[in-house]
Amino acid sequence: MAEVKYTEDNIRSLDWKEHIRLRPGMYIGKLGDGSTQDDGIYVLIKEVIDNCIDEFVMGHGKQIILDIEDGKVTIRDYGRGIPLGKVVDCVSKINTGGKYDSKAFKKSVGLNGVGTKAVNALSENFKVSAFRDGKMKTAEFSLGEL
Repeated sequence: MAEVKYTEDNIRSLDWKEHIRLRPGMYIGKLGDGSTQDDGIYVLIKEVIDNCIDEFVMGHGKQIILDIEDGKVTIRDYGRGIPLGKVVDCVSKINTGGKYDSKAFKKSVGLNGVGTKAVNALSENFKVSAFRDGKMKTAEFSLGEL
């Protein structure tokens, strides 16, 4: 057997979505096909719901709506909404979020700074909309690409 050389050519730097797709187990456990309760699809859904719950328990949301139809999951809360200038960053820049200090969020669950990024990277199509002060910002992605 020939010896494989370990050189600079073996070293790679991945962008956030490549890393999540190459190593999903680090973020959501196993991918699976949804047939067992520990499949990653349920972790992804839970990550978004956790953000809704954070808003709800802090008194900012009155309702959370979950709809699953024809393989499409829609989750809506009526919380404060992501600040409009950071909507894209919050779902596409790893380790970006509003839960790193205790100012805006007193309590939080989920993978802070990672959850919605994993959902975005592992979804064929991902759409996020935020409503604040009578205005709306929407961003649509395909496999993590805006």
